[in-house]
Amino acid sequence: MAYSKNTAAGKAIEAIINDLPGLVAVAVVDISSGMALASHSNSPSINPETAAAYNTEVVKQKQKAMSALKLSGENIEDILITLTNQLHIIKLVNNGTKFIYLVVNSRDTNLAIAREVLRAHVDEIN
Repeated sequence: MAYSKNTAAGKAIEAIINDLPGLVAVAVVDISSGMALASHSNSPSINPETAAAYNTEVVKQKQKAMSALKLSGENIEDILITLTNQLHIIKLVNNGTKFIYLVVNSRDTNLAIAREVLRAHVDEIN
């Protein structure tokens, strides 16, 4: 899936690509369906639509764990998955109904920059 510059999700994807041109992949995902609303990948080995579905399950399981732990008043801001050479960040937006999934190479982009770019564009998603 590419992205349309005419949607809020597409505009957010475009802005993130402009701020992090060396990103590996990015997607805006609807949590209720697990579907990518917009996505982009610079790597043939990462399919952001497939990742969207699996990462939706990661978010749902973490929400269940928080409920089981009775962590009322707490909201997930982001989920970080650190791999050998990549950082995968799931940034929840829109009161937990959507998330931005970002993959960057950890040698090219540090965590603080990646998080700041996501924070800067989170309000663009309706």
